[in-house]
Amino acid sequence: MSDRPVQGLRERKKAKTRALIQKEALRLFREQGYAETTVEQIAEAAEVAPSTVFRYFASKEELVFIDQFPPFAEALNAAPAELNPVQAVRVAMREVTAGQTAEEIAEGVERERLMLTVPELWAASLENVSGTLRTMQEILARRAGRAVSDPEIRNITGAITGVVFAVWLDWVKDPVMDGPAEVDKALAHLEAGLGL
Repeated sequence: MSDRPVQGLRERKKAKTRALIQKEALRLFREQGYAETTVEQIAEAAEVAPSTVFRYFASKEELVFIDQFPPFAEALNAAPAELNPVQAVRVAMREVTAGQTAEEIAEGVERERLMLTVPELWAASLENVSGTLRTMQEILARRAGRAVSDPEIRNITGAITGVVFAVWLDWVKDPVMDGPAEVDKALAHLEAGLGL
């Protein structure tokens, strides 16, 4: 008898616990403020021990971060080969967004707002941002059959990231904005040459 179903159940339970801890942390950060919220309060709200929180998250900062890049990287790798870099990124972003619920998108905006407004989180997020940029550059280079160090690959990666980041900054300030649609429009503008 295979133990695969048991392993699958265990992994699902761990993912559920992790998501619950993070959801309660975000709620408390919103209600009380990031600095004012303790790990003990988060553990109590999630009905787990503080040690369980640290089993899933190495630090308080990590409670805000979620690595959404792997699904995007997978979608970008799978985008049709004939698409140029901006078109491929647009297709990948649409695919990832289509797979998210409205609640997941709203939680993402809330996390981004925290990262932008809490200095400790902003500093910690820079490592994630640079890693994401590096990975996107590697994927775009591979798709184009070019070296990662190619200046044109660097430039297009920077332009895509800059456009997305500019929309992200506006979206964080205005959570009712349709962020995914605005990102898509901004990338369409980049694709068209950024003319006025």
